Amino acid sequence: MDFSLTPQQLALQDSVRRFARQELPDIARQIEADDEPPGTDLRRRFAELGYLGVNLPSEFGGAGMSHLDAVLVLEELAKISIAVAFPVFESCFGPCLAIAHFGNDSLKQRILPAVCSGETVVAVSMSEPDAGSALTDLKTSAREEDGRVIINGSKRWCSGAGHAEAYVVYCRMSDAPGAKGIGAVLVPKDAVGFSVGQRDHHMGFRGVYSADMYFDDVSVPAENILVPAGGFGKLMDAFDLERCGNTTMSLAVAQSAFDYVLDYVQQRQQFGKALVEFQAVQIQLAEMKMKLEAARLLLYRAVVNAEHGLPSIAESSVAKCFANETVREVTGKAMQLMGGYGYSKEFPIEQKMRDGWGWGIAGGAIDIQKVNIAGALVGRRFNQRAR
Repeated sequence: MDFSLTPQQLALQDSVRRFARQELPDIARQIEADDEPPGTDLRRRFAELGYLGVNLPSEFGGAGMSHLDAVLVLEELAKISIAVAFPVFESCFGPCLAIAHFGNDSLKQRILPAVCSGETVVAVSMSEPDAGSALTDLKTSAREEDGRVIINGSKRWCSGAGHAEAYVVYCRMSDAPGAKGIGAVLVPKDAVGFSVGQRDHHMGFRGVYSADMYFDDVSVPAENILVPAGGFGKLMDAFDLERCGNTTMSLAVAQSAFDYVLDYVQQRQQFGKALVEFQAVQIQLAEMKMKLEAARLLLYRAVVNAEHGLPSIAESSVAKCFANETVREVTGKAMQLMGGYGYSKEFPIEQKMRDGWGWGIAGGAIDIQKVNIAGALVGRRFNQRAR
């Protein structure tokens, strides 16, 4: 068991860090001001550097590297801004991994090279007005008819809605109850009958689109079926890796907040000496550092153990839950240490706190992860509907 990165991984981490610090801050500031996502120019730049699809197979245009390598790339980008990092998040930890693992050859050949070249972003569409944490209650339906799939229903809380070029849509594809009837279909943005409602605006996550989506007899080729009815378990296995992307984003926000406040307390003077000279400040810094190191190790364990497949629900849930709580704690402490400066929009900590809170809601709320962890401990799923 080796807890150190290889020389190649350290070089990768350093090169991404230098690129991010040199080229992304101005873009990130513009996104925060305008609440608009980065354009295709940035996606193409990421593609040139090999950041899109770091862990996708090279035969489809990916870098063919490990999940841990993808984590290293994503963290350095997301330290600058989660919005600028979002195309990399989607390509490395979003539904593209499900397509790579479970998609038919046609789907892989059409979608994955386009993702890796920066032409396409694929988002996942799961939640509905009455099916969020209770995902198996979803009602959006898909039926096969003459070599086509006809989709009807609505979706909510899709990150990328209206901005992404294609969506992996979870649907009820048979009359089987619960999870047994659920599969997933790829729907392109320009499909007839597909429409997007008014855009949501959140406390954080500026530059990341979200909106309701509507499917009115949307027809796509049957080859767009990612997994048929009964494939819900496969979909959630792939989603466990997306949770590792969520974990990375949480870690990046927390680490960047810590880095900023660590410099601040060494520069800021009160009562004739730097803040870092006060024991109370030292204790806060130590507690933040401990949580960050633990979160990073839990994340690395989950992705390294998933190198020959997909991560376990237990390891991905432990990592996500811990990192989600850590980013809230670290950004909160950072704001407190900075006082009024932390609360001011002229400094980055208030934005990092707003962004940090979102990750504990997205991708499965913190308490849902704890239920998953408890289920893994006793080797079964808990039925929340039982009375």
